[in-house]
Amino acid sequence: MKFSAVSIAAALASLVAAADVPSIDIVGNKFFYSNNGSQFYIRGVAYQQDSANETAKETFSDPLSDGDACKRDLPYLVQLKTNVLRVYAIDTTKDHDTCMQLFNDAGIYVISDLSQPGESINRNSPSWDVDLYQRYTSVVDTMQKYPNMLGFFAGNEVTNNNTNTDASPYVKAAIRDMKSYMKEKSYRSIPVGYATNDDEKTRDDLATYFQCGNASEAADFYGINIYEWCGDATFESSGYQQRTEEYKNFTIPIFFSEYGCNRVKPRQFSDVPVLFGPNMTDVWSGGIVYMYFEEQNQYGLVSVSGSSVSTLDDFNNLSSQMAKISPSSANTNDYKPSQTAGGVSCPDFNANWKGSPTLPPTPKVGTCQCINDGSSCVVNSDTNAKNYGDLFGELCGNLDVDCSEIQSNGTSGKYGDLSFCDAKQKLNFLMGKYYDSQNGNSQACDFSSQASIVQSPKTGSNCQNAQATAVSSGSSGSSGSSGSGSSGSGSSGSSGSGSGSAKGSAAAAASGSAAASSSKGGNKKSAGASLAAEKVVASVVFGAIAIMAVIV
Repeated sequence: MKFSAVSIAAALASLVAAADVPSIDIVGNKFFYSNNGSQFYIRGVAYQQDSANETAKETFSDPLSDGDACKRDLPYLVQLKTNVLRVYAIDTTKDHDTCMQLFNDAGIYVISDLSQPGESINRNSPSWDVDLYQRYTSVVDTMQKYPNMLGFFAGNEVTNNNTNTDASPYVKAAIRDMKSYMKEKSYRSIPVGYATNDDEKTRDDLATYFQCGNASEAADFYGINIYEWCGDATFESSGYQQRTEEYKNFTIPIFFSEYGCNRVKPRQFSDVPVLFGPNMTDVWSGGIVYMYFEEQNQYGLVSVSGSSVSTLDDFNNLSSQMAKISPSSANTNDYKPSQTAGGVSCPDFNANWKGSPTLPPTPKVGTCQCINDGSSCVVNSDTNAKNYGDLFGELCGNLDVDCSEIQSNGTSGKYGDLSFCDAKQKLNFLMGKYYDSQNGNSQACDFSSQASIVQSPKTGSNCQNAQATAVSSGSSGSSGSSGSGSSGSGSSGSSGSGSGSAKGSAAAAASGSAAASSSKGGNKKSAGASLAAEKVVASVVFGAIAIMAVIV
């Protein structure tokens, strides 16, 4: 089905000069409109094409920067009763005013992931470093001005099984720091949450972990990418009943951050009336259908070619099901939550959970720059970054330099005071440390002609303080005080994507790694997944992977 040019123009004209949407408040485990206190349910659609402009050398396509495309798609989103779009990557160098205003006028909010391809917390070598901090804050800076910005995801399927639960402290640190950053900048307090996969071994502890500890560290909302309802399933047979029972005491809003199993095509979306019906609405706040655009993974609702949009059977079926829903609505005047965020104890360590309640420190750009500038021995500018791993191995292994300042471990909860610096900064710090310990022996700053002595390193008072702090302490970080999780030893963590499978390049990269496994939800793979995986590996191999492989 296609809309005529007249109908599109009429739809857009009706939206002109609409007032800004009200902000969405969180009370207990529910969303509410701030203007009238009525409950807000997410009727969402994932909205990001797995394509990029190769001529412009883009690594992903930002759907909110193309005003013409937003105008093209808006009537179709309105027909689906959409009130939330999930976007997986934002290009902070581009303008988003046209799209955000169009969607605002249509009553459509946006939830965006903070990462982008090549810059995300990676499950195979997790870190919360200065580069990620600057990426995440840049998205906040770019998007906070829009009244229809509903929330941010600090991670997507980062911990996706019981081998990488030590990655979750890094995501939770990102949540803490983005909430703190908005407060420091006097921005509107936009909720920050997490989207997980539906792994049976970790789902309970993971959900508890992102609720536990201080409210300043806990997620504001929690999404589950769930693909359990396939074909002619029911509330009981699909797993929806079990999940609803498991999350009935949740203290923050929980919703389906992706749903729509495609094992049986076309999708009938018979789960929609159930999700928005009496069996689920007391626990769940709606969901986001994956996905608007038809691509290789065959999850699309429409097929797009230039300015032309053709609806698919999935679109028509979803539209029909959405027309049936009329969820019951609570009101802030009457609703009294039994628990609030921060009142939950962190999970104990067990066979499937090794994530510490102690979080990594907030990255400090100035500290890393001072440490770098104050080093008396630095890696040469023409040294290939591929050699950094060997250099770390030489320093931390053969030369027996104490490398605790740059290490981090999400299981033990021990984080060096320079663990958030980038690989080159860490390497320069260690080289300088070793050279100084050798009383200025020039051979101690050679490293096979890959390093050079700095004759006059910067030693201003600020940098001296940073250096003193770095060399005098072993670890730091914030602790989820309201928890019982014990610390322990464990391997360096991991982080990435996974759910029911990998999405396209931008969607997968929101999770940090596009490596994915198939779950109940069916075959959700695309060619973009392998590309995203390559980008992520390339971005981390010089840093934490190289370091931790040698010194952990």
